[in-house]
Amino acid sequence: MTDTVPETSAEPSPAPAPVAEESKGAALWREIKGLFWVLVAVLLFHSFIAKPFYIPSESMMPILLKGDRLVVSKYPYGWSWVSPSFHVFPHWSGRVMGRMPERGDIVIVTPPGGSDDWIKRVIGLPGDTIEVRGGRLIINGKPVKSVPRPPVMVPVDVNVPCGMEFSGFQTIGEDGKAYCRLPIVRETLPNGVTYDTIDLGPGSAGDDRPPVKVPANHLFLMGDDRDRSADSRFTHEQQGLGGPVPWENIGGRAEFITFSLDGTSQLLNPLSWFEALRSGRAGTSLRAQKE
Repeated sequence: MTDTVPETSAEPSPAPAPVAEESKGAALWREIKGLFWVLVAVLLFHSFIAKPFYIPSESMMPILLKGDRLVVSKYPYGWSWVSPSFHVFPHWSGRVMGRMPERGDIVIVTPPGGSDDWIKRVIGLPGDTIEVRGGRLIINGKPVKSVPRPPVMVPVDVNVPCGMEFSGFQTIGEDGKAYCRLPIVRETLPNGVTYDTIDLGPGSAGDDRPPVKVPANHLFLMGDDRDRSADSRFTHEQQGLGGPVPWENIGGRAEFITFSLDGTSQLLNPLSWFEALRSGRAGTSLRAQKE
């Protein structure tokens, strides 16, 4: 007997099977599917959680300026046919997990028969009687508390040119720059919510409106720029909301300003995006403030 260990035959291990390379078509399809699900996730978030909104007009001055970008939350009042960003659902009455807005909330609304989103303030709730007399807001027969305030000085720029609609209100500030010097009246609603409105004086078409009783599941909406807002005071023929609007037409609640542009930015010039930013507006809360 010997201590020699017999040699074992060393057979070469089999070569690994070649991995099939992914075809360019399959890789492209995988990327498309990935982008599709990202898009779906973004649309679902915009439709049911929150979405950005752009202020296109002066109807909610002084709190909102043309060129402001803000966040609108979709869930505070539940969901309805206007909740999806592109309003793809057929019209139906009511809301899912619905809750009525409060007086003073700033909301996004789709006008009955329309498809665009407007932004207004909730003034009247179901059962309220709303009247405007001599420019004074009256709710359920009682004039809303209104106090004149010092004028607001809004810097003049491309988005706020202080043009014909504010004729005679442009002035030069102590810094030598142009401003729109706008008269302010602070209103306080019955629930204590207070906010500033612009009142340019008598003569506006919305200064005198007969009493209107708000039906069940409807809301009476107005803009803070009382002389330059098409809202529930006006008929559809007058380019308004046609009176109180169904609550299912409310798309969400305005929360806060993210940033604001003065109108000078150019799409193909990124540097101009920063130069066009208005200072001091980012982060401004739009939630109702109480006395």
